[in-house]
Amino acid sequence: MNRSFPLWPEQAASASGEVDALFLFILGVTGLFALGIWVALFYLAIRYRRRSDDERPAEIHGSLVLELTWTIVPFLIMSAMFVWGAKVYFHMNRPPDDAMTVSVVGKRWMWKLQHPTGQREINELHVPVGRAVRLVITSEDAIHSFFVPAFRIKKDAVPGRYNVAWFRATRIGTYHLFCAEYCGTEHSRMIGRVVVMEPEAYQTWLAGGPAPESPVLAGERLFTELNCITCHRPDSAGRGPVLAGIFGRPVSLRSGETVLADEAYVRESIVAPAAKVVGGYQPVMPTYQGQVSEEQLIALVAYIQSLQVPTEPRPEPGGGATVR
Repeated sequence: MNRSFPLWPEQAASASGEVDALFLFILGVTGLFALGIWVALFYLAIRYRRRSDDERPAEIHGSLVLELTWTIVPFLIMSAMFVWGAKVYFHMNRPPDDAMTVSVVGKRWMWKLQHPTGQREINELHVPVGRAVRLVITSEDAIHSFFVPAFRIKKDAVPGRYNVAWFRATRIGTYHLFCAEYCGTEHSRMIGRVVVMEPEAYQTWLAGGPAPESPVLAGERLFTELNCITCHRPDSAGRGPVLAGIFGRPVSLRSGETVLADEAYVRESIVAPAAKVVGGYQPVMPTYQGQVSEEQLIALVAYIQSLQVPTEPRPEPGGGATVR
């Protein structure tokens, strides 16, 4: 859109044009219908006004064609809006497989962000232009809302829940970040910025300062410190299920239900392990609610996500062994 028009944020992400086109279409259709209704209202009020007390209007028997017209035409228009809106919605809520994951934690009154390589930021997010960025968003206290107008993304940060949003920045620059959900007395100060950089400049920014601990390494360390390894053994001999390769796969529960092992399921299994017990195991795991912070929960989820099913050696025809 025109940068000189201050009431319309610039388009700086791949989905911005889609959202704006849908919005303008809906605005144009509703505006056209509203104008037509007002024009018809004033015309009919003047054209068919009562001119004397003795005047009686003629009886109207209706029109099948008219009834079908004002039923079918709005139905087709609303169907087009629904189909178009659903397409945009699913596109904005399905991150690409190669997206870079950034964890976002809302807290009165700041945004805490962490890159997959471990770099942490407060109220700032540095990203490379042209790279898909997946945001895993949660909150430590009240409900917040992660809102970047230039990217046309807004996703609530809800305590005890992970919400996912994504964007692909298309223009280098610095863009406003707001909390779009009233969260307390300092809500208006819960602002930040997203800095979109060239890929080379982003790599330089990542390399600056001491090497941080990645979420996977932090989660592995915490997994050991909390003695999780004593129950979740890799050889199926522990009191808890094997975690290697579980992420992203269906899990059968004692109740007979099946759930997908995603970020929300892993987090719930840590803070409320009795809520969804895996089939074949007893509800003996203690809760870690209040013992680990949201950042530590994100690190544990990242570590469990990184665990892969160990490969087994298979013999070769010559008697040697290779690894699948």
